[in-house]
Amino acid sequence: MLAAIAPSYPRRSCLYLKNAWYVAAWDHELADRPVPRRVLDEAVVLYRNQAGEPVALEDSCPHRRLPLSLGCVAGDGLRCGYHGMLFGADGACIEIPGQEIIPPGARVRAYPVAERWNLIWIWMGDAALADPATIIDIPHFAEPGWAVNRGPAMDVACHYQYMTDNLLDPSHVSYVHASSLGSAATVGVPVHTEVGEDRVIVSRWILDHDLAPFFAKRVPFRGRADRLQHYEVRMPAHAVIKDVVAPAGSGAPEGRLHPDTFLIDSYNFVTPVDADNCRYYWFQVRNYAADDPGESAALTADFIGAFEEDLVVLAAVHAGMKAAGRHIDLATDLGSNHARRMLKRMIAAETAG
Repeated sequence: MLAAIAPSYPRRSCLYLKNAWYVAAWDHELADRPVPRRVLDEAVVLYRNQAGEPVALEDSCPHRRLPLSLGCVAGDGLRCGYHGMLFGADGACIEIPGQEIIPPGARVRAYPVAERWNLIWIWMGDAALADPATIIDIPHFAEPGWAVNRGPAMDVACHYQYMTDNLLDPSHVSYVHASSLGSAATVGVPVHTEVGEDRVIVSRWILDHDLAPFFAKRVPFRGRADRLQHYEVRMPAHAVIKDVVAPAGSGAPEGRLHPDTFLIDSYNFVTPVDADNCRYYWFQVRNYAADDPGESAALTADFIGAFEEDLVVLAAVHAGMKAAGRHIDLATDLGSNHARRMLKRMIAAETAG
């Protein structure tokens, strides 16, 4: 039955949902130089204007197609490094050295951008539909008693949907992360799949078990635990992973949180680069050691180690799927197949519109 609902996997071409917010950079990456990016297989250049606001333009001068990212920031605009054409934040050319008349075709595309959660977000579709209010909300981000840790953006040699498949699959933790986030206790525990309007959630409670190494050294209690794994993918490629770890039998599955309950929410943003690559941005929000930069650094290091295990697997999956062109499905693929079908419908509706 599962094989019957399996969507086709990417082969030689790639379609994207364009009317959506994607992460283009960390805020600290934009300084006094243009930053090139490839997003949804389009070349984009990012910079900050004199007011410090982020700007995103098509990274291709219309004269001889030199990337504008090889030029320089000049005031509120970007100057091409070949013949000095200056482009404003709206993409229009406002100066050509040695020439008074500016041709009507002397402009590049400008993309809506927004800065939130220390990230630079870009809208690749219809600019009239870009509403920063629809960018994902992050509860507890600057709340007293909570802390944030973050790591570097990671380049992943796989199609972006293999990454979102992975972020919707608690079962892989038992094997890919057996020495960190997973343990023997997580093997074979059934999951619950929930399909919403724009998201899919796969979750499970692992009851009365010995903690995985990652949690055992961090929770403020001793003994066995009840743990929630909440894996959620919101269209097009944003994942929220929540871990709730409480003393066994203390009532966490029923909504009663013991004072020693360990909470950590991981936010994961996957930006498609092209059909064979994506870029991965992430951070965590936690309810303990709020004023401890050492714990933030330790958490970041541990997550980098775990994510690097994912990257090796996903690059190999991408290469294997590309070579074989066929696959089978397991029960654990139910959530990711729902997500793929949901995104496919959204892309089809956007394309038809």
